[in-house]
Amino acid sequence: MTVSWCTEASRMNLFPIGFLEFGILDLIEVSIIALSIIYIYRWIRGSFAVPVFLGLAVVFLLNAAVSALGFSTIQFVVRSITNVGILALLIIFQPEIRKLLYNIGQNSTFDRLFNRPEDGSVIDEVVDAVRQMTKTRTGALIVFAKTATLHDLVNTGVRIDARVNSKLLQTIFSKDTPLHDGAVIIRNDRITSASAYLPISQNPSLSDTAGTRHRAALGVTEGNNVFVIVVSEESGRISVARDGMLSSGLSIQALRQDMMKHLAEPTSDEESVRFGPSDV
Repeated sequence: MTVSWCTEASRMNLFPIGFLEFGILDLIEVSIIALSIIYIYRWIRGSFAVPVFLGLAVVFLLNAAVSALGFSTIQFVVRSITNVGILALLIIFQPEIRKLLYNIGQNSTFDRLFNRPEDGSVIDEVVDAVRQMTKTRTGALIVFAKTATLHDLVNTGVRIDARVNSKLLQTIFSKDTPLHDGAVIIRNDRITSASAYLPISQNPSLSDTAGTRHRAALGVTEGNNVFVIVVSEESGRISVARDGMLSSGLSIQALRQDMMKHLAEPTSDEESVRFGPSDV
């Protein structure tokens, strides 16, 4: 009885327009398809996938046209190209598909449950180090691995396992040290490794003026749940990367606020906007 009632309810016309039947199941299906299209568009936006998908659309339209006109030989050729093209797509878009599946597997609810927020003293130490490195124009790349383990990146670097300290960070990124070339990985309030090499972003929309550090910062955030701070060696400008987005030209105040927002859990509104006079 219950199953029968649910079936009848799903077939109820929500918008009776002549012969057109639009029930609850139709509404759910249309919503799922619309959300999927929006998600795919956001996923491929700004990448070389857009012209590729336009090319595929042309091929499918051509296939429909020759089928309607009855050109059997041309249709056979076009279908063969389409069948091979599906396999080629899996090969060409392997990095993008991997990133998409990774993002689907990430769950913000679980992140909040299992991700321990960074201690306020860690943020203070990092902010102080960044302040000093901007003055001396010392290039830096600092990665906060929140829920991502980054084992593959850590293995390419030098294991440290030390407490986060401003002077230690400045020493690591000093040009006179062998560890300055690469990224520092911070996880669970400790520096786990230094001189780690990050994947370089291939985003075509990224400015040509962006250096290797900025491309690496953007690249690691495209497939990992991380928060990255970049200090430019040429200008001393501060940048922050997260979720495949790069924000440049931040002040020390804006950096601290961004770190408190994404890495810590302030106990009050005053704590989240607290700035010392030395932060100016």
